[in-house]
Amino acid sequence: MQWFARVSSHASVANGLALAFGYYWAGAAQGMGRVAVITGITVLLTLVNVVGIKQGARTVNLLTISKLVPLGLFILAGVFFVSPSRFTALPAVTFDQASTAALLTIFVFGGYEVLTVPAGEAHDPRRHVPFALITTVIVVGAVTILCQVVAVGTLDNLAASKTPLADAAAGFLGGPGALLIGIGALASMTGNLAGQILTGSRMLYALAEQGDLPRAFGRIHPRYRTPVNSILFTAGVALALALSGSFAWMAIASALARLIIYGASCAAAVKLRRRSEAGRAGAALFVSPLSPLLPVLGIVIAVVLVASASRAQLTGGAAALGAGALLFVVSPRQRAT
Repeated sequence: MQWFARVSSHASVANGLALAFGYYWAGAAQGMGRVAVITGITVLLTLVNVVGIKQGARTVNLLTISKLVPLGLFILAGVFFVSPSRFTALPAVTFDQASTAALLTIFVFGGYEVLTVPAGEAHDPRRHVPFALITTVIVVGAVTILCQVVAVGTLDNLAASKTPLADAAAGFLGGPGALLIGIGALASMTGNLAGQILTGSRMLYALAEQGDLPRAFGRIHPRYRTPVNSILFTAGVALALALSGSFAWMAIASALARLIIYGASCAAAVKLRRRSEAGRAGAALFVSPLSPLLPVLGIVIAVVLVASASRAQLTGGAAALGAGALLFVVSPRQRAT
């Protein structure tokens, strides 16, 4: 499900990238222009990841810096133009509308869990990963919320905009500011896509290496020493989902997959804190505040949000679980032969 969260997130962000390109070239947001943008960027990032892990990691790092600078400028400059009068009360919403908004919010603030993917190569993961997870949640939360405050406080009819940051920046920074923020948004989404392929492919490789998936996913490129089959399969599924779906639908699909991961992790936190589990898991080097209240609350929230999803969304999640189960059933037979 974590792998499915990566490919469905890639599909959603790729659609968002086409919409962002539409600010500069109207044809990029629809028709063959949309297909060309989504396919071109996915193929390029796939090649980068096949060539090597260093190239993939450097690409993600470069794009991360390229997006944080414009976003920081957007926040620092825009906060002086925020109009409190724009923060008005929302009209009444239905439970379905509220649950859909909650799932989209999970998508926006999710993704921090990929920090655990390279933990096996970290110096002291049991000590450093909890700190990295919490720090990432705080930083991402602050940047995202501040961007939202500036956008709401400076742009009229925000909900109607397909490129809200660029449109808001044009209002208080003019054309050059809109261009800078637009480029930052493109870098942000491109970096996200590069990270999805990098981390998603490593998940498949790790499962295949342990014998939980067919060994074909564990094949290493003879020259570049990268999990080439896992990379190609991850990128191929992500591209197919991107071309067949929309931003919102794929975002919700990714959020549902993440909720299953988060709920299971919370349940593991409750179980592993028991003294009887100390021999298996080792002594805890980090204990969350108000434990086990917070993990239990996390389980409840995950169950409520998953239960509020539509039948079509739940069917998509079940299909992803079914596909994973099928591969799991097939792989032991390959290992036995």
